Amino acid sequence: MKRNIVIATVAAAALIGGGTATTFALSGDGEGSSASSASSAHKSSVQLKGDGTRGAEVRGDDRDNDDDRYDDDRDDRGEAARDAAEAKAAKVSAADAIAAALKSVNGTAVSADLDSDDGGLVWDVDVLGKGGDTWHSVHVDPGTGKVLGSHTERDAEDAAEAEAALKGSSVSAADAAKAAAGKGTVTSVDLEDEAAGKGVWDVETVSGKGAESHWAVDLSTGKLTTGPLDD
Repeated sequence: MKRNIVIATVAAAALIGGGTATTFALSGDGEGSSASSASSAHKSSVQLKGDGTRGAEVRGDDRDNDDDRYDDDRDDRGEAARDAAEAKAAKVSAADAIAAALKSVNGTAVSADLDSDDGGLVWDVDVLGKGGDTWHSVHVDPGTGKVLGSHTERDAEDAAEAEAALKGSSVSAADAAKAAAGKGTVTSVDLEDEAAGKGVWDVETVSGKGAESHWAVDLSTGKLTTGPLDD
C-alpha cells in the first residue's frame, strides 16, 4: 500500500523499549517522502500472513523480457489483494486511531498511516505536541485501539512548517478521515503543504478489491475533492 506522505519518517533514535524511531520533515514538494515506521513497544494483535512485507513483488517462474508486462500485472493484482486484506483486518478506523493517540499525548495530529511493523499492522499517528517543537510518533493497535508505544523528539523547524500549514484550520485529521470514510477504508491521512504555505489533508482510501484512491480535504471547509494530489 503506497503512502503519499508529506510527513516523511526517517530512522533516528530508539523507541521506548528499543527499536527504530522517527523524525519528521514537512515537504511541500513531496520529494524524499518515504515511510520508515518506528518499532512498537508491544506487538500488534493484527499479524500479517507470509513475511509481513507490504508492497512486495509477487513473481512466478522466471520469464523473458517480453513477459515483463505479465509479471507487472501479477504484481499489481497481488498488491491489491494484500491492500484489501490489510484494510479489512484493521478494525479500528483512522479517526479512532487518532483519538486514541491524542488520549495518550497532547497535541495536534498531523498524520495517521496504516503500516506494517515487525510482521504486524499498526496505525502510526504523528502528533505535533503543544509547545511548538515537540513531535510524538504514536503506534496504535488496529485490532484493539490500544496504544502500543510512542516516541518523542524535538524539531522546531519542521514544527514551524506544520503550524504554518495548519494556520486558521478548523478541520482536524480525524475530521478529514471521517469525511472520506464513505469512499472506502481510510488507510492514511497526511498533511499536504501546498503553495504559499496553505495546507490540505491528503486522505487515501482502499476499496474492497484493493483499489487505492486519494482525496483532498479542505482544512477550513472540510470539502472533499478527488485526488491524487500533486507531488
